[in-house]
Amino acid sequence: MRHARALRRFGLNDIVRLRTAPAARIAFVIFAFASLSACEQNSFVPPPPPKVEVGLPVQRAITRYLEATGNTAPIKNVDLVARVQGVLQSINYQDGSFVKEGTTLFTIEPDTYKLKLDQAQAAEAGAQASVKQTEADFKRQSDLVQRQAVSQATLDTSTSARDNAQANLLQAQANTKIAAVNYGYTNVVAPFDGIVTAHLVSIGELVGAASPTQLATIVALDPIYVNFNVNEQDVLRVREEARRRGIPTSELRQLPVEVALQTETGYPHKGKLDYLSPTINQSTGTLAVRGLLPNADRILLPGFYVRVRVPFDEQSNALLVPDVALGSDQSGRYVLVVNADNVVEQRKVRTGPLEGDLRVIESGLKADDRVVTAGLLRAIPGQKVDPQLTKSEASPAPVK
Repeated sequence: MRHARALRRFGLNDIVRLRTAPAARIAFVIFAFASLSACEQNSFVPPPPPKVEVGLPVQRAITRYLEATGNTAPIKNVDLVARVQGVLQSINYQDGSFVKEGTTLFTIEPDTYKLKLDQAQAAEAGAQASVKQTEADFKRQSDLVQRQAVSQATLDTSTSARDNAQANLLQAQANTKIAAVNYGYTNVVAPFDGIVTAHLVSIGELVGAASPTQLATIVALDPIYVNFNVNEQDVLRVREEARRRGIPTSELRQLPVEVALQTETGYPHKGKLDYLSPTINQSTGTLAVRGLLPNADRILLPGFYVRVRVPFDEQSNALLVPDVALGSDQSGRYVLVVNADNVVEQRKVRTGPLEGDLRVIESGLKADDRVVTAGLLRAIPGQKVDPQLTKSEASPAPVK
C-alpha cells in the first residue's frame, strides 16, 4: 500500500523523466503499478429495490347507477280544434299563458247553435204533448173495448198512434241532446291544466267548414315524462341484482329516477320510473324506459336533452382505488399490488363507476391489498420493490 500511495504522487513530469532514467528505476515504477492494481480490486454491489408508494383500498358506502341520456316529453299534448262550423267570435286567453281546466279559450258563433237547441227543445215538448194525448186515447179505447162499445180495430189504431207518439218523443229527445252538444262545442275549453300555444286562426275567420280546424295546442307540464333507452347489458345487470335481492321484476317500476339538464350540476330533479317496454328493440339492442317527474315550477320543458340516472344497488363497504392506479391491456383492467414478500403482482379487476377521482373495484381486490399508487413505472411485476405505505385520501363524493 505504501507503494500505491507513492505512485499516486507520481505526476506526468516524473513519467517524462523516466524516459531518461536508468533501467532499475523503470523496473521500480512497473512494480509500483502492479501493487496498486492488486490493492484496488472492486466488487459489484446490486442497487436497492426501487421505492414505490402503496395504499390500501378506500372503503365506503356507494350507490350504483344506470346512466343514460334522454328527452323530456309532455304527459298530455292535445290539439284544440273547432268541432262545429261557424265564425270565430273571440279568443279568451293570452298566447303562451297557463290556464286551468275548464277555462273557455275560444268562442264559435254560439247564437246559431243556441237557436237550434231551442228549436229541438220545442219539438221535444210537442212530442211529449202527443204522447200524453195518444196515451189518454189508448186508455179510453181500452175501456170501450172491454164493454164491447167499439171494435178491436179501433183499439189497434189507438195503440199504434200511442206507440208512434212515444217514438217521436225519443227522436225529439235525441235531437235535443245533439243540439245541446253542438251548442257546447261553440265554447272550446281547456281539457286540463296546461300552457296554450299561440292561436292559429283569427277572430272572424270561418272554422270547421270542411273538417275540424286546429285552433291551438295545449300542453301539460306538471308532471312531465322523460324517455330514455337502457342497453341490453344494463338490463341484465338490473334484473340479476333484483333477483339477488328478492325484488320481483314488476316492482322495478318503483325505482327512483334522477334527471339533470345540461347546465345543471348533480341530478336535482327526482321522480320514479313509470314505464318499461316489454320487449328489447332488436335493431338497437335497447329497452325503452320512461320516468315521471313532478314539474310544478315548470323548469323542465318538453324536448329538453337531459342526463338520467337510476339507482339500482347500494353497497355499504365498496372498495375504491385512485383511478390513476389502474392500467389496461388486451385482457382488461388491472392494478399492481405488492405482496407480503414485497414483490409486485399484476391483479386483474372488474371496475365500476367513478366516484370523484376514485374508481370502484367490483371484483379482483381485497381490503388488505397494497395497491401501487405512485411510481408505477418502477413497479415491474415479479420484481421486488421498497413499498412506502401512504394513506389513501377519499375524494369528496360527487354532488347528488
